[in-house]
Amino acid sequence: MSMVTLELDDIYQLAYDVMLANGCDRDNAAALADIICRAERDGSHSHGLFRVPGYVKALRSGKVDGKAKPTVKHVTPAVIQIDGNGCFAPLAQAVGLPLLADATGKIGIAALSLVGIHHFAALWPETEYLADRGFVGLACTAYMPMVAPAGSKEALFGTNPISFAWPRPGHGPVVYDMATAAMAMGDVQIAARDGHDVPPGTGLDADGNPSTDPAAIAKGVLLPFGGYKGSAIALMVELLAAGLTGEQFSYEARATDNKDGGPPRGGEMIIGMSPDIIAGPNWQDHVEAFMQKMTSLDGVRMPGARRHKNRLDTGPRQINAALVDTIKELV
Repeated sequence: MSMVTLELDDIYQLAYDVMLANGCDRDNAAALADIICRAERDGSHSHGLFRVPGYVKALRSGKVDGKAKPTVKHVTPAVIQIDGNGCFAPLAQAVGLPLLADATGKIGIAALSLVGIHHFAALWPETEYLADRGFVGLACTAYMPMVAPAGSKEALFGTNPISFAWPRPGHGPVVYDMATAAMAMGDVQIAARDGHDVPPGTGLDADGNPSTDPAAIAKGVLLPFGGYKGSAIALMVELLAAGLTGEQFSYEARATDNKDGGPPRGGEMIIGMSPDIIAGPNWQDHVEAFMQKMTSLDGVRMPGARRHKNRLDTGPRQINAALVDTIKELV
């Protein structure tokens, strides 16, 4: 597999230029380029430049409005709704997250409902934004059906990621972002591209047989992690990201999608909580003692530690050469 070396600024500029060339205004292009560059910086390759062709497909088909302007509705002092009006999610998040942080700091707990958006990025930036400001963050979003509920061989759930972040003043926050599928579809697609098998239990082929061939699974169905437990969490995500926002469930997104290969319209739920208000004084010392206890155990790595370590390296990144060539042809 041939690789090319790109500086982080070059990754940002490449993504920005592609989005401008395909119908985004400067605000939308900047929001996308930022989230793509941060994913590559942190080693989240399945949500970095790998996503650019999908973004472009959705722009070229007209499914996503690259010039959309999100609108704000304060449902209550603790509930904020952002209607993306057909934009990609990062711009709606850029508008809504400061409002959510402000409400969380005043009230103690607040919710941000994103509707009319197309989510195609990593989920950790939303919750990390809150943790960096001293708040606990929880976020989830649904997607197109590609995961079979436990006991079934038919897709109903999206990969339905959930992200959680906890602030650690003086330390990097605890942040994780995980699919409720045994493996995110982006990682399955990258494994297929690179010729790697995936672990048993990842998914089924088109005939409903267990497989470790990522190309076969991409044509079949993913499985939830942990059987019934992961399936129950995937159900929770559907209800929070669609039932609670009023947006489309995964199966509804498939029914209304134009099948251009880009992300469907859907919703996202983000919840902020203030430990200063809810737990009161001394929460930091109490929690930090627990964190120290956990990290003292042999073999334990704090969730998000790898990404935070990766971002300390401000040098160039190695990117799949064929992918870069494909993206440059889209400008």
